[in-house]
Amino acid sequence: MSLFFLLMLSSLSLIMGFEFMLNNMKLFLEIELISFNSCLYILVLYIDWMSLMFFFVVSLISSMVIFYSKSYMSGEIFINRFIILILLFVFSMVLLIFSLNLISILLGWDGLGLVSYCLVIYYQNIKSFNSGMLTVLSNRVGDVMLLMSISWMLNLGSWNFMFYIQILKLDDIMTIIMVFVIVAAMTKSAQIPFSAWLPAAMAAPTPVSSLVHSSTLVTAGVYLIIRFEELIRGSVLSEILLLLSSLTMLMAGLSANFEYDLKKIIALSTLSQLGLMMSIMCLGYKNMAFFHLSTHAMFKALLFMCAGLIIHNMNNNQDIRLMGSLSYYMPLVSINFNVSNLALCGFPFLAGFYSKDLILEMVLFSNFNLIIFFFFFFSTGLTVMYTVRLMYFSLFKEINFKKIFMLVDSDKVMIGSMFMLMVMSVVGGSMMNWMVMPFFNMIYLGEIMKMFILLTLLMGLLVGVFISKINLIFKNLLIYSIYFYLGLMWFIPNLSIYGINYLVLNLSLKLDKFMDLGWLEKLGGMNLYKSFMSYSNMGHYFYFNSIKLFFFFFFFMYMILFMF
Repeated sequence: MSLFFLLMLSSLSLIMGFEFMLNNMKLFLEIELISFNSCLYILVLYIDWMSLMFFFVVSLISSMVIFYSKSYMSGEIFINRFIILILLFVFSMVLLIFSLNLISILLGWDGLGLVSYCLVIYYQNIKSFNSGMLTVLSNRVGDVMLLMSISWMLNLGSWNFMFYIQILKLDDIMTIIMVFVIVAAMTKSAQIPFSAWLPAAMAAPTPVSSLVHSSTLVTAGVYLIIRFEELIRGSVLSEILLLLSSLTMLMAGLSANFEYDLKKIIALSTLSQLGLMMSIMCLGYKNMAFFHLSTHAMFKALLFMCAGLIIHNMNNNQDIRLMGSLSYYMPLVSINFNVSNLALCGFPFLAGFYSKDLILEMVLFSNFNLIIFFFFFFSTGLTVMYTVRLMYFSLFKEINFKKIFMLVDSDKVMIGSMFMLMVMSVVGGSMMNWMVMPFFNMIYLGEIMKMFILLTLLMGLLVGVFISKINLIFKNLLIYSIYFYLGLMWFIPNLSIYGINYLVLNLSLKLDKFMDLGWLEKLGGMNLYKSFMSYSNMGHYFYFNSIKLFFFFFFFMYMILFMF
């Protein structure tokens, strides 16, 4: 039922998105809920082509994920609970997409954080609990920032930020709101220094990873910045965000080349693509960032679904070193896996090509410095490198199984859900490019510059094949240290887990022991309880155990009453 409902919604939003795009329509729906001290809380729904197209992407992917879960989670006892959590997740994202009011944005934002925590700890073990705690604590930083921006906007009289864009541009004091919003977006989209939670969230079931990493949780930060883009354009904040997102793109690409966990490699590729979206948006190309956001969602969801079926058939093994020759045993999965990987690399005429090639050509065409140029092109080369490495280890390398698994891909439900996303991964980019994108720039480049992007992809391919074939030849300490440093995301997880989060949790544990379970208990609840118990015991003793004492106190109180 939910599958049919979401598919109908996606079809409707696609048709409406085309209509709004062609007629340049924008629709505001305002519902006044509360009037508080001259501050009106109005639920504002803003419907334009961008929100409708993104809603189409979210509902299509979520419907395919629910269909995929029917088979993947078939052994799950509480499957209905899982589907309800997925639907709550999608509803929170939809609320975020259509809201212009900071309070309703916060409701969707917080809903994403809470439901993602429930989904990450769905398999109840220590690793899942630790990953869920890291995820929710990292995202709470963004929630607090949004709460602070809501309280700051009380100065304006409303929380509808689009009404106050001109005021916010002129008022230097209101720059603080943009700082809050940018930090919130960085936490949700896992930019440096908040990157550690994204690979940790892989503890969730694979259908959840497919939904989270394509169109919901991690894209919420990018979507929020797209809505606030007019305010940060040309400011110092955009330059700081550009630097951090470019470093995230580079760091994720390097780390993915040294990782052996199948799901973590795909998670790091998501992190790299999020850095690319944030970077191009900071350079002023909002529509391109949205274009790449939409196309990336299609093939990344497909990539996770393929990884999930491979892990399912490999008896829950995720180490790519123990895989090999899967293309012989699982041809249908391999086709989908290759299509999504090639789309991620930007292979010509697949979905990722139209957005990524456009972004790189605009970087070449525009007057940006050499550092920006290096970040974009080197990270693109790294993307091809880790993709080729992943394909070699999992599909083409010789068989390296310790035991024989049931390697079949005859599951019609899973393959059917993948096939729909594979079609979108092939035609989605061209469809959006020719029919939807309001992009009218004409790019003139020379022959060398025009071929430079393909040359970058080719170099990435060759280096990827090279690093797949060799092992760590030099065993000395320096090489091993560099290998260790690059493979552990520049030690960001260590700083997050054993640094800030560990200190906070340790401090809270001490406060709980010494204050709540210690002195506060001694002086507060337990002290009162013991006092009342002693008084009642004494009264009980007087009334039932000693007639003399009872009569003595009775006459004593009687005399006192008569005296006064």
